[in-house]
Amino acid sequence: MSPAGETGTSSTPPRANAPVHGASKIESTPNSRGASVVSENIGLVGVNVKKVRPWIKRDIEQVKGCRADAMLQVLLQRASSAPETKQPELLQKCLKAVLPVCNGQVSAGGIHSSGIETALKKYVCPGVENKFYGPFIEATNIALACLQEIKVDGMGAPVPMINMICQQNDMPMYQNHQTVKSTRKPDVVFLPLNSACASFEDDKCGKKGEQKDDEKRKAHMVKNAMAKPPAPLPWKDVLACIEFKRKTDRKTPIKPPHSSCKVNDYVPTKPEYLPVDHFKAEDPAPDPSQTATKPASNTAVVSSGLTAAQPSKGGSSSKRKAVDPLQSATKKTKIDPEEPDVTVQTGMYAAEMFAANLAVNHLINLIVVDDVMWIWYYDRQGTIQSSGINFIQDLPRFMVLLYALQRFNLHDWGRNKDFLPVQVEGEQCYEFKIKDENLGDVDLLLHTSHNESVTHYGLQGRATNVVPVTSDALAKTSENIQDGMVAKIFWGEANRTSEPEILKRVREIAKAHDTVKDHIPELLWHHTITNPTSAIREALGVPEPTKGSRVLYILVFRKLHPITKLHGRELFDVWYQCILCHVKLWKQGVFHRDVSPSNLMWYWKDGKRVGVLNDYDLSSLADDPAPRGNERTGTVPFMALELLSAQAQRGEVKHLYRHDLESFMWCFAWICLRYENGALLPVESRPSRLDDWATSGAVTCGMLKLYFLNNLKEYRSPHIKSLMWEFLVECFDVLDTHTFNRRKQLLRSTKGRDQPINSEESELDIDGFLQSFKNTESWAALSKPLREPSQ
Repeated sequence: MSPAGETGTSSTPPRANAPVHGASKIESTPNSRGASVVSENIGLVGVNVKKVRPWIKRDIEQVKGCRADAMLQVLLQRASSAPETKQPELLQKCLKAVLPVCNGQVSAGGIHSSGIETALKKYVCPGVENKFYGPFIEATNIALACLQEIKVDGMGAPVPMINMICQQNDMPMYQNHQTVKSTRKPDVVFLPLNSACASFEDDKCGKKGEQKDDEKRKAHMVKNAMAKPPAPLPWKDVLACIEFKRKTDRKTPIKPPHSSCKVNDYVPTKPEYLPVDHFKAEDPAPDPSQTATKPASNTAVVSSGLTAAQPSKGGSSSKRKAVDPLQSATKKTKIDPEEPDVTVQTGMYAAEMFAANLAVNHLINLIVVDDVMWIWYYDRQGTIQSSGINFIQDLPRFMVLLYALQRFNLHDWGRNKDFLPVQVEGEQCYEFKIKDENLGDVDLLLHTSHNESVTHYGLQGRATNVVPVTSDALAKTSENIQDGMVAKIFWGEANRTSEPEILKRVREIAKAHDTVKDHIPELLWHHTITNPTSAIREALGVPEPTKGSRVLYILVFRKLHPITKLHGRELFDVWYQCILCHVKLWKQGVFHRDVSPSNLMWYWKDGKRVGVLNDYDLSSLADDPAPRGNERTGTVPFMALELLSAQAQRGEVKHLYRHDLESFMWCFAWICLRYENGALLPVESRPSRLDDWATSGAVTCGMLKLYFLNNLKEYRSPHIKSLMWEFLVECFDVLDTHTFNRRKQLLRSTKGRDQPINSEESELDIDGFLQSFKNTESWAALSKPLREPSQ
């Protein structure tokens, strides 16, 4: 958990489909995280497109594919009157039911479905990209109006509260992320009708109560839906984004729509799955360990890890041919180096949509290239794209998609029905209420607009949000919590030992060990929402649907203070208390394995600062030693150098105690070099290369940290006191000595003169490694008793 305004920590971005090293023993979980870094570095990275883009791209590269009909069936099932009851015939029933709309035979409120064909004929004419928004929006909104008249047995009705409409945007949209503001510009969006109207200062759009919904819709369709909104649209209201790309080398029009439609079998598009283009030269190069390999080629559901610049060398020729047309167009097109690939651009819109509402379950966006549309589904387990739908030639399938989406309630769109947005004294908050088997009714008021809230920005991963919380029920059971409470809301991996279970073990250890007692977070209440992200993957037939499956956790803790607020000997004192807690837990079989400044906290007790080792959601237990889950533990800027190697990132290096203790040293250096008297230094006053640690991949970060060790004098700043600087130098000298000795032993073992290095550690090894730091003169000087000031 990071304090507001702090940059926090980073995790490593992998390349898609990391190579398999079958001969090597997997000692730890291979790294697989991408954009989860961004939220933890929001104060540092901001949401500058060049900084965020590579992390979003690495998430998008891991996209899984499913058949278009499978996706349509799942969406229809969600929109049905009985979503929990399987209705395999829904797709065929709906395809037949929408044919009158496709063939111009339906009218609603003076809107005739024959206008769909007219609009699509305008769409297929040659021209630049933004000339196609209007015809697409026109066709879509006519279809939505007419589809309201179509009734299919087993399907739900349109949702009046939403009354979805297609709206041109192509204008900047803004959103605050802690201390920084993002700017994005989606082409077209789906919005509730009232939200679309609110952005236009026009009486004709209708004020509440002045017009019936059908009149209001028609007025907006005619005048404003195809116009750029005069006021920025709010991300919190966006249901879906639609991003367009036009093949600029196309000199002939797209094939026009049929004059008469019928239900046909699905015809694969070319490409069937949208590839993810490689970035241009200004983007960071991938780590050597993170290169792409060929995707699956013969399954019904394929991985879309293909990139336009790197076609597959394996698999069937039909799959390779399916990718070629878009690859050719990409190569011929003049690339704007400032513009990300459409898949990544749409992924960044998804990140904004996730951030706009609390605990969002999933999102849907659409990508349109010429006459082909792909449905993109995002949740915290990852991303799924459907195979393409030619919405001009296969109009019934496009109509079925709109038919399903029109019947979505907010929960179907991905909004979490357990978290209700409310306004409290003019601030955005969320209410969460539940019946607890022990406490009865539990009420949480989550103050998401508070300046101490730590929000998430990204796609897949834990997506941790930490917000101040008040609760009448918990206040009665936790009367001595003077500093208040915080709620930690995150998507944990379902097959990992949960944080509450690990904390239960930690509390048992604390009863017998004073260095742990009082030095662990106080968990006041927790709840798990068991709605696994794997469910849709099982329904779609995606391979390995449960791998990395996530469930939503809500944990309420006593509020703590960040270690970055401390300096000098008080910083050392709290830091050392965390080390003592950590080493005792390690010896007792609880391996933290994610030491970072944001996980080192403190509070006041009896006039003294008490250090707390925080955050155990990526910890493991000794009696569960096998690699678990899909998420590599460790935070890149603070990870031991040995764990930043390509081999370690593949999971072939065992995570040992010495790695975590080294992380403590990197944390101390980070705080000393970037903070003065408990305040983050301005960008121009802190070493810029340290910021690069948080935005680089693992191997690159390792190189940057080696440069740091070899050029320590460059990082000396006037604000660092002499004793603190001596301490840093002596600590890294100890680390260098241990590294040299291990490297020498490794070289000897490769020549056959010594036994191979043992990857196990004894308690004697652990104590000896820690003692080597404690033997330094500066450690002894900093360890002298500290006179605590009054609170």
